[in-house]
Amino acid sequence: MRKKVILTMGLMCLSLVSFAQGKRTVLSANIDGYQRDMVYFDCVQSPFIRQEFHTNPGEEHVYSFNSDQMVSMIINGRTTVLLMPGDSLHVDVQYLGKQVKNLSFSGSESAVAANQLYAAFNDFKKSIRYKSQLLACIVVDVKPVDRIKDSEKLLVKAKQLVAESKAKVADEVANYVMAEAEGQAFSSFIEYPPMYEETRKLPIAQQGVGDYWNILKDVTLRDDAASLNCPDYCSFLLLNMAYEKSKAAQKKGEKYERPNELEAMFNELASYYDGARRDAVLYSVLTNYIQGGKNIERVEPLLKAYKEKYCTDKHHADILDALMQ
Repeated sequence: MRKKVILTMGLMCLSLVSFAQGKRTVLSANIDGYQRDMVYFDCVQSPFIRQEFHTNPGEEHVYSFNSDQMVSMIINGRTTVLLMPGDSLHVDVQYLGKQVKNLSFSGSESAVAANQLYAAFNDFKKSIRYKSQLLACIVVDVKPVDRIKDSEKLLVKAKQLVAESKAKVADEVANYVMAEAEGQAFSSFIEYPPMYEETRKLPIAQQGVGDYWNILKDVTLRDDAASLNCPDYCSFLLLNMAYEKSKAAQKKGEKYERPNELEAMFNELASYYDGARRDAVLYSVLTNYIQGGKNIERVEPLLKAYKEKYCTDKHHADILDALMQ
């Protein structure tokens, strides 16, 4: 078997960002049945941890990089794996057409355990046909009460899987898996009923979902780094602000209007959240806008305010600076 080893600090010289101060982490993969020309490894947390390879049957693709916190890596846009600093993980991916038919893991013990946990979580979602996108639920007319029931099942299963794996995986991995489950479930709780009302013209009161304004009454928001680095959880935090402001307005007989301008969104989030949560949501808004590539000069005063007042994670500031170059 031929073996290609890529030793790199990442796109644009990863030494620019503080990920580079961490431990050497290795991800390798054998891809079987893949029909496209290139194999891609992309990091969710940093656009500068990424690699691409030409697809060659039987070739092992190896990427070595530095990290000082848990990262999630996406293989070919479909398969996500979790890596702690210093992990070594090998993934065998078998495709059937465009779909991943089978995954298997080898490598360091904790890395294997982490990804077996994460794979079991994703397998459960597939078993109950749990769609990642709420618009996809609208298209096939998933009823809000069914989406909420499935979301509750997802939370129960995630807690069970994490409890079973707790002794084998890092706390960051357990937190990330729970944050993804909560992010998807809680977003469904607060976003799907009004979305269904708007598209299917069925009032929330007639959807059978119970008291919509108390649907998050027992929820405690997360603020650990691994959870806040989970895109689904960060998306939930963005929705949560709108939900809570809508709830407060409803009690006064008023209607809350979500901000539709970058500056207004930034300022509302900055005043609503604090600490690490505020950093995470503002970072998300800024990176999404910058990567959109339009009217980048609008970001400059917001970025200045973010770095001076709100940034608690140096990774975020470093990445934003690099994106602006």
